[in-house]
Amino acid sequence: MKAVIDTNVLLVANGQHADVSPDCVAECVRRLQSMMQKASVTVVDDGYRILGEYHHKTRLNPPKGVGDVFLKWLLRQSGTGQMEQVMLNETAADCFTEFPDPALEPQFDAPDRKFAAVSNAHPDKPEIWQAADCKWLDWWPALRAKGVGVHFLCPADAC
Repeated sequence: MKAVIDTNVLLVANGQHADVSPDCVAECVRRLQSMMQKASVTVVDDGYRILGEYHHKTRLNPPKGVGDVFLKWLLRQSGTGQMEQVMLNETAADCFTEFPDPALEPQFDAPDRKFAAVSNAHPDKPEIWQAADCKWLDWWPALRAKGVGVHFLCPADAC
């Protein structure tokens, strides 16, 4: 399994998102733990955009939640096959040549564009894992039309 993981999955797993159900927290925890325990691959960009966002919004020393632990684990995965990096070409702040749908890009939240660009840039077009950000409900059909899938881990919470 390969996935591009939106930062909110880590935050929900950490209990840092007050508006989600306990089931959503449990699902995000389960998914992150499965990425660490199995032959799964987390896909990120080569410019530290995704890892930097994770780092900025979580706590590594000492880690307190599963999202923190996941990031600490992921930072140790370079060269192990459990993390793959793709190159992104940034044409302007948060604008990428690899973004799958140029017509959709202006409607997208700027910080979220990197996730769609990373998925699209990877040859396998791994799904983007999304926890509870309702904005993605507007974007996923256009992304799917371009071959980029979004998997809502907590569909009821995203609504």
